[in-house]
Amino acid sequence: MKPQIDYSIYLVTDDSWLHGRSLADCVRQALEGGVTLVQYRSKHNDGGPMYAEALELKALCDSYSVPLIINDRVDLAMAVGAAGVHLGQDDLPCAAARKIMGNDYVIGVSAHNPKEALQAIADGADYLGCGAVFGSATKQDVQELGLANLRTIRQVSKLPMVGIGGVTAANYEQVLQTGADGAAIISGILAAADITERVRQIAAIRDSYRK
Repeated sequence: MKPQIDYSIYLVTDDSWLHGRSLADCVRQALEGGVTLVQYRSKHNDGGPMYAEALELKALCDSYSVPLIINDRVDLAMAVGAAGVHLGQDDLPCAAARKIMGNDYVIGVSAHNPKEALQAIADGADYLGCGAVFGSATKQDVQELGLANLRTIRQVSKLPMVGIGGVTAANYEQVLQTGADGAAIISGILAAADITERVRQIAAIRDSYRK
């Protein structure tokens, strides 16, 4: 059965921001602070190490009743029993992933403009990840989407939508103001010396905005 997901504070992992800390410890701190969804993203590990790390994160997320999404890898998501997968525009097409995974898995798709958003909807996506809203501290040569364009995507899609790219506690509320359901955050959480406190700050901003 497909899980119900709160997309408001969506942590995306990236080893380059760990600064000598273990990934599991950083994710644990983020969960303690109140992240609502975790995406395991690793560009450096082979299949075996990725599987072991994903299993560890799955158990950790389960202990906080927070869903785990796997970036790119449909096989890995199914192997570890994750809630679903997130696919970029150059990954396996959403429609093909849906044929493999069935309807019990959540599939997110990156959309950089209304056309890509509408295609993702047609292909059966469950949510959209839209960016890079404020540029990106983790990817080179990424075009900035901007808040106005994020708002335009919101106008053509009723799917849950998160803004990603350069989101921090300082600009998180601006993402919510576009109509987005939340934000996918990388360095804005993982670069913090106190990850738990940083997530709590973001959660307080969300709760204040929702009042």
